[in-house]
Amino acid sequence: MPDTWDIAILGKGAAAFAAAIKASEKSSGKARIVMVGSGPIGGTCVNVGCVPSKYLLEASHRLYYTAREVFPGVGAVNPSLDFPKLMEGVHNLVGNMRREKYEKVLRYYPNVEVLDGKAKFESPTAIKVVGTAHEKTIYAKNFIVATGSRPTAPPIEGLEQTGYITSDSVWNLEYKPETLAVIGGGAIGLELGQAFRHLGSEVTVLEAMPRIVPPAEPEVSETLQGVLEDEGVKFQLKVRIARVYKKDGKKALEVVTAQGKRELVVDEILVATGRAPNTDMLDLDKAGVRTDERGFIVVDKGMRTSNPNIYSAGDCLSKRLMLETLAAREGVVAATNILGGSEEVDYSTTPWAVFTNPQVASVGYTEDEVMAKMNACACRIVDLDRVAKAGIMGSERGLIKLVLDPYTYKVIGVHALTPNATEYIVEGALAIKYGLTYSDLINTTHVFPTLAEGVKLAAQSFIRPVDRMSCCVE
Repeated sequence: MPDTWDIAILGKGAAAFAAAIKASEKSSGKARIVMVGSGPIGGTCVNVGCVPSKYLLEASHRLYYTAREVFPGVGAVNPSLDFPKLMEGVHNLVGNMRREKYEKVLRYYPNVEVLDGKAKFESPTAIKVVGTAHEKTIYAKNFIVATGSRPTAPPIEGLEQTGYITSDSVWNLEYKPETLAVIGGGAIGLELGQAFRHLGSEVTVLEAMPRIVPPAEPEVSETLQGVLEDEGVKFQLKVRIARVYKKDGKKALEVVTAQGKRELVVDEILVATGRAPNTDMLDLDKAGVRTDERGFIVVDKGMRTSNPNIYSAGDCLSKRLMLETLAAREGVVAATNILGGSEEVDYSTTPWAVFTNPQVASVGYTEDEVMAKMNACACRIVDLDRVAKAGIMGSERGLIKLVLDPYTYKVIGVHALTPNATEYIVEGALAIKYGLTYSDLINTTHVFPTLAEGVKLAAQSFIRPVDRMSCCVE
């Protein structure tokens, strides 16, 4: 008899786990669910993404800022760095979280089985799974493809031969590079770039676009670049890398700028220019699943693919944002709808972030997007030096920007560059989700002193100049 399951999930990461847990809960543990995938359980986020990168950032901040005097009368100290031991700490944390948040969690869902191996579709109702010691065909009533994505490198002459690291392989470093070139000025490049700068590396960021973090508001990009430059990070914008080659035991990049060619010689190259979907080996055409020109899977808002019995979730989707929490939400929606629901993913209220210090956190429309859509915009910016908590912390470089619908005055965008911006950006997400106006933000009592109070100040700036407001003015 064929091995038939209610739901077969391809992948073992955030989207896959969220889908499996939700399907198990909604079916009261009765649905037969199998997760199929190769590699460490937990996927990108816990193994090579959010968890290790934020650990490295926090450690690097501790080293860097402790060595600098911020408050008068509180002297700086000289902390030491043991890079191999720091990386050991990274791996220990990753291993612990993988056990606690994934491996042990499965004990509570006996109807969910995990099968290690690489899968590909044989038909719209069957996949073949090839593992190290087995090969079998699995049949299922419904499938969820949640195979994630992987870092990619641009086709630069000599790059493959010279060698480079990515956000996946950086965790294998046994030494701290004294000089580091980062190709890509997006979230991953800036987070790892600042981390290594704080650890003592000389870091140069190479970006093809005119500014870093292109999806962010221009004011955010410009201010963040200034902060990072003051910390010693170097930037070369609007550049193209013609070739990469070895030179005197190091790695050299030929960088083309408007002024001509430059040579940059470094110990290591970090490529952070984009990601590709892990769909190329799935034989999706045999299942009738449509992808875009890059191989990302196309779905509707309910996570259904072109095959109504196959859903998809996570970073293998054709979408703008690749986030762990968003992948989990997509997995939940996919599982819910397989079991008779009618949920959709609301991308308009999904916040995204860059975990540098200060942090970038953003949700909703930017000013340019509103202008393109409505030919008008109601926007206000409050500089961080106007927020009392920033002065208390000694971190006054940054801003909070509020974007309103120019006709209804509802909040449709919130953008912040502050320490801990990721901790309060959800206020903006909720304001957008529930159609709040700037008056609603003003009439909501905020805690003083906090950085989140800057959201209220931005709202108040629509009715009076910020410099005419005392602390806690209503």
